[in-house]
Amino acid sequence: MLAVFDQKVAKSPEELRAPAAEGRDGSDRLMDHFAAAWDGAVVVSFGLAGGMAYTLEKQNPLLPPRDRGPFPASQVVRDLGGNFAFVLFDRSSNSTFIAADANGSVPFFWGADSEDHLVLSDDVDIVKKGCGKSFAPFPKGCFYTTSGGLQSFEHPLNG
Repeated sequence: MLAVFDQKVAKSPEELRAPAAEGRDGSDRLMDHFAAAWDGAVVVSFGLAGGMAYTLEKQNPLLPPRDRGPFPASQVVRDLGGNFAFVLFDRSSNSTFIAADANGSVPFFWGADSEDHLVLSDDVDIVKKGCGKSFAPFPKGCFYTTSGGLQSFEHPLNG
């Protein structure tokens, strides 16, 4: 899985940005590299907002509990069972919802590319290629939204 978002959609955290770091590819080259590295990769462009790429080989259906009412995002993610890392993009509102399980069972990384796009992937080599040294593991037990930034769902008051 690979997701690259423009700053207007999802700002990369300041801690992930390295000034004028070398060895970082732009988002278009990163998408091309992902498609070349994985047979049958599907690449979806969101225009200026960014894009995503994935392979059917690594897909694992996530079955959330039935919705019984409006719950805060932290509770919805906390109630998910199993191992997960995912990226959701709502094109109508140009917003993201990104999360990783509390155990860190699924490898998941994020960083900032040379154009300060937010880059997310379960493939550390793809993130290194796109971000150079400007990347880190996505924090365990956390979610990121366009409107709220990074928050903990394991410890919501510490987010």
